[in-house]
Formats: sequence, C-alpha cells, structure tokens
Amino acid sequence: MKIIRFDNNYGRVCTGILDGEVVREIEGDISGTYSPLPNAFRVDEVKILPPCAPTKIVCVGLNYIDHAREMKMSPPDEPLLFLKPPTAVIAHEEEIAYPNHFSSRVDYEGELGVVIGKRARWVNERSWREYVLGFTCVNDVTARDIQVKDVQFTRAKAFDTFAPMGPVIETELDPADLEITTRVNGETMQRSRTSNLIFPVPRLLAFITRIMTLLPGDVITTGTPAGIGPMRPGDTVEVEIEGIGVLRNTVRETEFN
Repeated sequence: MKIIRFDNNYGRVCTGILDGEVVREIEGDISGTYSPLPNAFRVDEVKILPPCAPTKIVCVGLNYIDHAREMKMSPPDEPLLFLKPPTAVIAHEEEIAYPNHFSSRVDYEGELGVVIGKRARWVNERSWREYVLGFTCVNDVTARDIQVKDVQFTRAKAFDTFAPMGPVIETELDPADLEITTRVNGETMQRSRTSNLIFPVPRLLAFITRIMTLLPGDVITTGTPAGIGPMRPGDTVEVEIEGIGVLRNTVRETEFN
C-alpha cells in the first residue's frame, strides 16, 4: 500500500492511498485504524506533500562499504549517526535551495528512508517491523565542503530543503534487498542494492532506539552507496527505489530575503 500526503488545492492537508494514478482519501490514524472517504483525485491534480512530518530525521553515515571506500574512511564498528532538522524536509517536485552564500560543493545522496509508525524505544531486532509504518525515498543533500571544514556534520546537512523525501510511503516492502538508483539530469550516478548495507534496517532500529525514542513520523535514513557527486542550480535529481517509486527535485540558487 502506498500512502501519500497531499493538498487537495483547498489548503487542507490530506492523507490518501495511491492506487495507480488515483489518490483515495482516508481519515483516521494511518498507523492504526482508518477508513476510506468518498473523495478521490487524480495524482496530477493535487500538490504532493512530504509523506510524513518527522520530529527528527536520524541519518546513518558510511553504511555502504563502497561509499566508505570512496570517502577514504574505514567502515565503522557501529552505526555512525547524525540528525537533520524537520525544517530541512521538502516534498517530491519541490526545489532544493543551493546555499551559494556558504558552499560551493553541494552533493546528492540517494537513500532508503524508514518511516516510524509508533513510539519506539529499546526495540528488539526480531520485532522491528511492528514499529515501522513503511519506507520512502530520501535525498540526504550535503554541503560537502562544509562537512570537510567543520568535521562534524550538522551545518553541512541541516540547511533548509536538504531533506527531500517521498513521494509515498510504501507499507508492504521488505527492505533487505532493494535496488536504489540516483540520477542527475537523467544520467545514472549511483546504483546499488540495500543488501549491501553494512548495518541493515533491523540492526539500525535496535541500535538507534537504545539511544533515543523514535516517534510516529520520524525517519531513519539508512546511508548512501558509492557515486556521490555535486549538483548545480538547474539540475534535476531523481532517487528511485525498487517498490517505492521516484523522488524528483530540481536545484535552484538560494534567494535571500
């Protein structure tokens, strides 16, 4: 089942189920009890919103062995974590703002996102699935020159618009072996499978929830494969994950207000 959040063009945030090209609105708790409404829309007639509203985005660094090698870093002994703020989140087809006032190297990083469905604390690896609503596509946009300069990741990862995600949450998916592809202007730059994760999803959920409580709508980004590289204003970046779909965003220069 593909869950989608959208604006029905009357300024109301709605949740629906995507069925082909049709969005069927629902009411209630998508993680619990919900019921269908009679409202249905063509997906191209509504504004797609971010698929969830996280209180935090927990990101995992160096979680593909090939990416660790390209960064000239040793694979970590345990998951390397950092956070993105919820203000970084944008939706499918929204624009990534290039912070040219700070950075001259902004990279794409295609990643599988894990969307939490219920409050999670001290999760057991064997029961991880009951805490997960589903999975989405994420672009962990990174100001690479700032990351190198600052050493720690906060500023490089936290600019507004640096967490595109969507377009849907797929609830019926096994994350163990999915193809993940990133394209820039139609050219494939990253291609791998989630079977190449150093720390798979169950391990990540168990590890993270021993550090912090995850709340419904929070997102874990599971790391990016090899092939990272720069984006420039005017570029179109697509992150495609098997079984989920395509997250597409264009890049524009930051407008100062």
